[in-house]
Amino acid sequence: MSAFLKKEWMELCRTGRLMILLLVFTLFGIMNPALAKLTPWLMETLSESLADTGLVTTSVNVDAMTSWAQFYKNIPVGLIIFILISSGSFTAEYQKGTLIPVVTKGLSRRKIVLAKAWMIFAAWTALYWICFGITYGYNAYFWDNGIAYHLFLAAALTWLFGIWAIALLVFFSSVSRSSTQVLLGVGGASMGVYLLSMFPKLSAFLPVKLMDGMSLLQGQNNPGDYFISIAAVGLMICLSMVLAVVFFDWKRL
Repeated sequence: MSAFLKKEWMELCRTGRLMILLLVFTLFGIMNPALAKLTPWLMETLSESLADTGLVTTSVNVDAMTSWAQFYKNIPVGLIIFILISSGSFTAEYQKGTLIPVVTKGLSRRKIVLAKAWMIFAAWTALYWICFGITYGYNAYFWDNGIAYHLFLAAALTWLFGIWAIALLVFFSSVSRSSTQVLLGVGGASMGVYLLSMFPKLSAFLPVKLMDGMSLLQGQNNPGDYFISIAAVGLMICLSMVLAVVFFDWKRL
């Protein structure tokens, strides 16, 4: 399994996917405080042109919370880009037939699934916390992160949502033949969960709750408000991985 993990790592680097994702998440990490810092200057620059249209602008005060609000707006975009780039992790090998010799040489199918899943989970974890760390460092330099409540818990909840989305990606990769089918499966499941979250009685049990990090930072919610959603998401992740292993065992390579 260690040799297969090394192969996955080498493929991630050689195909340029890691570099692209690293650039994207680093850029987002810098953009969050940069946009917050530039907001007063932009408003001042536009004030004269807006005044000509009858709109009056007032001075804008920014702080670390402004930057964190930008972080929680950008990170879903980062997750979407991550899913798009990772969607072919399994299906590209189906189409090339590169898994057949690996299986015939005796490597367990379950180890293949777990190795690929582990590499995708690890990449998301590293990239996410790099983005968070850059934003945190700039916010600490320019302002004060102390105004945000439960900062690391809120970040961990959003990270866990990404783990849930990736678990779906692994499951749909085990039953699909193309990256398009994988994306449709992940996108459809995410959209279904989002629509169900519109019902107040169901929202506490759904992964979408984990994306509400700003309410936790602003003190509008307490950590206990997320415990049910964390437990539900944990069960969904485990179920997705178990089903992925089962279906991959039956899959014709």
